Amino acid sequence: MEKYDCLKLENQLCFPLYACAKEVVRKYKPFLDELGITYTQYITLMVIWEHKKLSVKEMGEFLYLDSGTLTPVLKTLEKKGYINRERCKTDERSLIVSLTEEGEKLRDKAVEIPEKMGSCVCIDKKDAADLYRILHKMMKDF
Repeated sequence: MEKYDCLKLENQLCFPLYACAKEVVRKYKPFLDELGITYTQYITLMVIWEHKKLSVKEMGEFLYLDSGTLTPVLKTLEKKGYINRERCKTDERSLIVSLTEEGEKLRDKAVEIPEKMGSCVCIDKKDAADLYRILHKMMKDF
């Protein structure tokens, strides 16, 4: 092995992860455009749909995003009427996010997206399950 082989793109695990992630998000775009939201707004809403009410800190832990990234996303979702943001009554430093009625209605529209995406990503169920397991194992180390 040559000294610089480690710098070849074909030898990088990060590159296929990056390229696939970018392409998967691109495939989501037409479905999310119909709802008027971005991919980051979509994954943020998924966490809120699942947990109903949580702090920005907790949300960041689920999404691997910092508050500097989440704040503009949450402000936009609030302007669109999908969420409410309010200070925690017991800890003023903590911001609590909850779903509005409009946010619940959007969930009813978004429920079709995973199935639509299933037809866009050509991978069999076993490979998908293996990939999911491996990626989540990697994420635990971050």
